[in-house]
Amino acid sequence: MPAQPLADNDDYSGGAGEVRVPAVIGVLGAGTMGAGIAQLAARAGARTLLHDPVAEALERGVQRIEDGLAKEAAKGRLSEDQASDAVKRLEPAAELAQLAPCELVIEAAPERLQLKHELYRQLSEIVDEQCVLASNTSSLLMTAIAPAASHPERVVGMHFFNPAPVMRLLEVVAGEQSSGRALAIADATGRAMGKTVIRAKDGPGFLVNRSNRPFGLESLRLLQEQIADVPTIDRICRMEGAFRMGPFELMDLVGVDVGFEISKSFYEQSFGEPRWRPSPISARYVAAGLHGRKTKRGYYTYQDGGGAGAGPGHRPQDPDPREAQQPGTGEGVIVIAGSGVVAEELRHYAAQAGYEVRSPHDPTGGVPPALIVECDRVPASRGAAAGADPIARELHSQPHTQGGAHLVLCQAGSLAALDPAGSAVGFHVLAPLEQARLVELTRNDSSSPVAAARAERFFAALGKHVAWVGDAPGLVLGRIVCQVINECAFSLGEGVGSAKDIDTGMVLGLSYPLGPLKWADELGLDHVLSVLQALCAEYREERYRPAPVLRRLVAGGQLGRTTGAGFFEYDGDR
Repeated sequence: MPAQPLADNDDYSGGAGEVRVPAVIGVLGAGTMGAGIAQLAARAGARTLLHDPVAEALERGVQRIEDGLAKEAAKGRLSEDQASDAVKRLEPAAELAQLAPCELVIEAAPERLQLKHELYRQLSEIVDEQCVLASNTSSLLMTAIAPAASHPERVVGMHFFNPAPVMRLLEVVAGEQSSGRALAIADATGRAMGKTVIRAKDGPGFLVNRSNRPFGLESLRLLQEQIADVPTIDRICRMEGAFRMGPFELMDLVGVDVGFEISKSFYEQSFGEPRWRPSPISARYVAAGLHGRKTKRGYYTYQDGGGAGAGPGHRPQDPDPREAQQPGTGEGVIVIAGSGVVAEELRHYAAQAGYEVRSPHDPTGGVPPALIVECDRVPASRGAAAGADPIARELHSQPHTQGGAHLVLCQAGSLAALDPAGSAVGFHVLAPLEQARLVELTRNDSSSPVAAARAERFFAALGKHVAWVGDAPGLVLGRIVCQVINECAFSLGEGVGSAKDIDTGMVLGLSYPLGPLKWADELGLDHVLSVLQALCAEYREERYRPAPVLRRLVAGGQLGRTTGAGFFEYDGDR
């Protein structure tokens, strides 16, 4: 019977009664991941049999585990006795047949389907038919692996994150034939190992890696379009988005060649999904042998000590001060138009900085505003409705706003679309503003130098750094994060995982500063949809089509925290 989509509170024991953690666990493969998983199994109290067909690899794996347990004891994560007992529970198995007593075997072999099929055929003849067979694969479909086993219903995915002993997340993946019993045993084992377990339905990249696809792919697209260079994109992601690493730093760390192969796999398995199309930039870098840290050249160059310099064809990195910009003192009148989350937060922080904040219809007492910030402008190409917008009409007709420097939020379009041939400067920043230490600015040939200078001064007074980038809806981070949110919404709508599991996975598995769906609720789902629709309109590509779940929520007025419901319910906590 095909596995059903799993909800947050599902008991997927399949009617098998109480599920216990296996007393004997086998790990197939003694490389970095296999050794890490075996360390977790031994630490959790199971008799752990570690197999690798290469004797030297098996010996290195055992040593790695012993060293890892000793380090955990030294750091106080385990007592000396606990570490010693875990080592005693570890048994090297030179022959695959020695895994016969196992109740669970976790396979961590190289990502080759033919190899895994052969291993599962052999294991089926060795272990009891009730033994659960789990794969740590991150790129192959569980449904494609399972048919090699004599009982495909006992095959599940247990996707650990590297390094396995440290990372807190485990994805339990249901293939089309995975039984409730097998899934429950995998879940219980993960929890016994100290992991937070999330549940995913089978598909390319499962839940976490799939949802994160746009973080790298959209960054590459921004680079391709020359919206910003490598160091600037990374700096914006770190300082505005609070990510630990920028996308190009991460691609160099993982390996540009590895990432490119994953991209090709996603594209092939999806039969050409436009959101997952590989980047030609990655193809060029791989062809040139620029694979990242391991070759000392990728998007950056690396010294022997590991430090990053400038990547091939790119200028040196911009200064990236980790300390916050010290807020200045705002002087004069600021007019802020708009009703979204960004507009409300700008009003709050501008007033806090000392500006006299007015709305478009408030007279300024004869004092011209230093800056007029428009957060609701829509492209003129949308027709007469745009020209009839009362806020826009009032801003451009009132004596107290005429001649003022204009700053336009690039949410519903690029600056070129929002202010064709005008003098405005564009900006974008993702709420919550308290988290962002940087705001992006953009300009075109007709933008006023006065508006540019006043925009920089305004955000400096709010304690924010700025970065000048090319023009596009959402600029850099808005475009990346809205695409990540969109992918998460597709995952949710297709039943790959729950909203809670998606956000948990992205935070614990990939160190996101905030779960993407929670982030969408904070920013406002209408803001996310507006950016995606603008990208769709300007690029005319299926790549940017909004997920149906996102469209439905916005149409129903469920915009996030401000309305009490979005991807999550807030029970009156606004």
